[in-house]
Amino acid sequence: MGRDLISQTPTYPWEQLADIRALAARHPEGAVDLSIGSPVDPVPAFIREALARHADTPGYGSAAGTPELRRAIADWYARRRRVRVAPEACAPTIGSKEFIAQFALWLGLGPGDTVVQPVIHYPTYAVGAEACDARLVSSDTPEEWPESTRLVWLNSPGNPDGWVNDVPTLRTAVARARELGAIVVQDECYAELGWEAPWDEHVPCILEDDVTDGDHTGVLSMYSLSKQSNLAGYRTAFVAGDPALVAGLVNLRRQFGLALPRPIQAAMTAALGDDEHVRVQREIYRRRRDLLLPAARAWGLEITDSSAGLYLWGTRGENGWATMRALAELGVIGGPGAFYGPAGERHVRLSLTATDADIRSAARRLAR
Repeated sequence: MGRDLISQTPTYPWEQLADIRALAARHPEGAVDLSIGSPVDPVPAFIREALARHADTPGYGSAAGTPELRRAIADWYARRRRVRVAPEACAPTIGSKEFIAQFALWLGLGPGDTVVQPVIHYPTYAVGAEACDARLVSSDTPEEWPESTRLVWLNSPGNPDGWVNDVPTLRTAVARARELGAIVVQDECYAELGWEAPWDEHVPCILEDDVTDGDHTGVLSMYSLSKQSNLAGYRTAFVAGDPALVAGLVNLRRQFGLALPRPIQAAMTAALGDDEHVRVQREIYRRRRDLLLPAARAWGLEITDSSAGLYLWGTRGENGWATMRALAELGVIGGPGAFYGPAGERHVRLSLTATDADIRSAARRLAR
């Protein structure tokens, strides 16, 4: 009998912050929430206009994506990620999380198979492995990946730590995955947010020729418009790479009814065609980072990695929950490092997705 996911799935981890939130709320100036990285800035007007123009769409959306959207994804990879990929090797997903959580299930993995995730990791990689009772291994060292490995998750820039995989690292990972007969997926959702050299110029994509020798077999890149375009509420993401694998995914998604509504696909197409709004949003996050980073250091956080992405990843050399409580005394709500694996237990994550006023307030409190 299959596993009962409804009754056996653990409680959503962020619900553990109730006491921290209550403590922060007692601060005289109120709470500043830097925990979950949910965008707060407006959806650009031209994207909302594209959505509105297609609002009168009574028919079903396409799981494959409209031809216009698939071309826009392919053009975006060529323009922003230095990758050649055919439109037919691209497909939209309903946000990135649903794909991450379900991909191991769709591959038919089970108890005899291994899923590899980074040592410091976004929690949803584990959710997919646990749902199909696959073995889960946290490792950043490809030669340690076991022979039973069938799926490898990479994340660059990393959530929460902002680590970036360079080309030699990606090339080694892809080569090892191919030795094992495994599929390798890199979650690249923060690729437009490189802050320090050399990543401020370009964050490598797993589909680049220098990584794959021009062969995308068994390799996928995943991206989301949630952060670059403030479209978290629109649930706009996509995968690209191995043409046969993408075609199979599209077929499966048709069977499951996993199609983005056409107005959302139109909005997504518009967003992918415009780089200026991404530059503007990037600069907003840069300004917030420039305020928060020195204040966090002044308060005593050692910021590790964090050279790209949407978060500051730091430690005071103590249990991360103690740091969380100390932040909450200032009215600042962070994210517990323990949520991102045992290696993160002495860290906290601070998100840049708060209003300018809240970032200024948090920086002021920390710098005191």
